[in-house]
Amino acid sequence: MNAPEAVNETDAALLAHAQRLTAQAGRPAPKALTRLAGGRNNQVYRLEADDGPLVLKRYFTDARDSRDRLGAEWSFISHAWSRGIRAVPEPLACDRAEQAGLYSFIEGRKLTAAELTPGHVEAAIEFVLAVNARPRPALAPGSEACFSLAEHIATVERRVARLATLDSEVPHVAEARQLVSAQLQPTWAAVKAGILSGASAEGLALDAAISADQNCLSPSDFGFHNALIDDAGKLTFLDFEYAGRDDPAKLVSDFFCQPEVPVPLAVHEHFIERLTQGLGLDAASVARCRLLLDAYQIKWTCIILNDFLPLGAARRAFADTGAWAERCAAQLAKAEAKLELVGADDTP
Repeated sequence: MNAPEAVNETDAALLAHAQRLTAQAGRPAPKALTRLAGGRNNQVYRLEADDGPLVLKRYFTDARDSRDRLGAEWSFISHAWSRGIRAVPEPLACDRAEQAGLYSFIEGRKLTAAELTPGHVEAAIEFVLAVNARPRPALAPGSEACFSLAEHIATVERRVARLATLDSEVPHVAEARQLVSAQLQPTWAAVKAGILSGASAEGLALDAAISADQNCLSPSDFGFHNALIDDAGKLTFLDFEYAGRDDPAKLVSDFFCQPEVPVPLAVHEHFIERLTQGLGLDAASVARCRLLLDAYQIKWTCIILNDFLPLGAARRAFADTGAWAERCAAQLAKAEAKLELVGADDTP
């Protein structure tokens, strides 16, 4: 998976916990573990055992964050694995009390944006379609799932509003406040007005609930930032802690708005067309896919700025990413770049 990070590999309590999970899975006990770098919200360890490496994932929990990260990921991967989908790690065992999961280890590396090809995008589309093959299980709604246009707007509105009060202890907080007040808030006001106008032109009622047959099972936070590619070119998708039932328009928008491995907007329309055919999307769903792209550029700007919120700071401390001031400066630059994409033309 990711490159190992120097940690205390003799943590007896953690290794003992890993051994209990491997016993539950019927696998040989691990003899050592190594912390893997790159976990943004969680702690991820490579376990060394006689029959090969495994992964132990410990999920972040906080009284201020009600997300069931383990439950969402375990349910989604278990569904995919039961359908014969092998583009995800194998779920082996979990401990809900300790918020930990045991998974197969995936050999591979992260893709870069420069490496992306139409074939990689097609693999992502095929994964979504395979996960959504009927009959679908009744998974819980995904994180921040939206089932009407009004809910999409309200979700972004909440995130923008949260950024009105930032943690004064976070490095570069003054610059972050300036970005929020001078750029983010006015841009969101313009985007929201555009959605309201577009919805009216399309005859879409803001409060109209999306019908059950127009929902999908969404990986959430879906993109090549959460994927590894091996030497043979096979993609494996990771990190489904926000997964669940959702609006396909949110899945599409997240896929194109995630900032780490940007997907060219030139294939936005193709992605919508393929999902329309494969999922049987109606005209209203297609319209939402097109209308909401800029709203999710705003939402992802807010996500990038999460480090400046108290809860974001707690999550990063749990994941122990280090280089705090440097990271905050980098997040500011990413947020500015993301805002510049609002209104970008997505036609080929």
